[in-house]
Amino acid sequence: MKHKKGGLIAAVVALIIVIAGGLFALRQSKQNNQIVAKNVSSKNVPTFFFHGWGSSYHAEEDMVNAIKNAKVTNSVIRINVTKNQKVIFHGHLKKKAKNPIIEVNFDDNKLSAYRNNYAKGYNDLGSKYVKAAISAVNKKYHYKNINIVAHSMGNLETAYYFKRYPELQKRYPVDHFISIAGHYDGIIGENDSPNRLKLNAKTSKPNIMQPEYRGLLSLRKTFPRNTRILNIFGNLEDGTNSDGDVSNNSAKSLKYLVAGRTKSYRNLMIKGKNAQHSKLHNNQEVNKAIINFLW
Repeated sequence: MKHKKGGLIAAVVALIIVIAGGLFALRQSKQNNQIVAKNVSSKNVPTFFFHGWGSSYHAEEDMVNAIKNAKVTNSVIRINVTKNQKVIFHGHLKKKAKNPIIEVNFDDNKLSAYRNNYAKGYNDLGSKYVKAAISAVNKKYHYKNINIVAHSMGNLETAYYFKRYPELQKRYPVDHFISIAGHYDGIIGENDSPNRLKLNAKTSKPNIMQPEYRGLLSLRKTFPRNTRILNIFGNLEDGTNSDGDVSNNSAKSLKYLVAGRTKSYRNLMIKGKNAQHSKLHNNQEVNKAIINFLW
C-alpha cells in the first residue's frame, strides 16, 4: 500500500514539474516574441506600406502597430488611391514627425481590367498607383527620401514603378525597400507549381521567366544604386518550398533583377505554419525584421 501511495505522490510531483516547465517555456516564448521599445533617431523619412491582391490597408495594420508599440514612430496616416489615381488623405502627419508612416489603400486592389494579363496591368496601371501615392505625399510634405514596404502584388506594382519611373528615383530616392512574399516569377496554382522553378546557384537567374518577370529585366541596368533591399519570404516546411502561394525561388529571383546595383541585398526566410502567404504580414518575426532593417 505504501509503495502505491509513494508511486502516486511521485507521479503527481512529476506532473506538476511538467506543467510548471510548460508554463515557464510559454512565458519565455511570449517574452521572446515581444518587440522591445527601440531607441532610434528621428528621421524625416516616410515609410509607405503597399498591400497585395484583393487586400486593403488593413493588411498593413499589424506591422504598423508593431512599429508604433516599439516607439519607433509617432505619426501614422492613411491615404486612399482611387482608380483614376486621385489620392485622398485620411489624417495629417505631424510637422516634426518621427519616422512617419503612410498606410496606402488601393481601390483597384485586383487590377480587374487586366485579369488576363497581369504583367501588363502591373506596368500600365499598378505602377501608376504607386507613383500617385508617393508623388502626392511628397508634394504635400516635401520629403527628400522614402522607404517602401510591400506585400505580395504590392511588390510587383512597386517593381514596375522602379522600372517605369527612373526619373522619380532621383526626385524621391528610396532608401530601403522591403519585399514580403513577392511573386516575381510566378504564383503556385496559376503559372507555377511547387519545386518547378530553379535558380542559378550563383546569380539567382531563373530557368523559367514568366511575362511579369521578363518585363522587369531592364531593372538590371536601371535599378537605383542607393537602395537597400530586404527580401522576406515564407517556407511552410511542407515540402513545397513555398508559402503556399509563392515559391521561395519565385521570391528569391528578385536578386537577379537587381544584382550589382543595390546598396545592399538580403534574403530572409520565415519558416513554419505562420509563414503562410497571408500570415506573413501578421508575423512577429517579420515585424522585428522590418524594424531592425529600417531603423
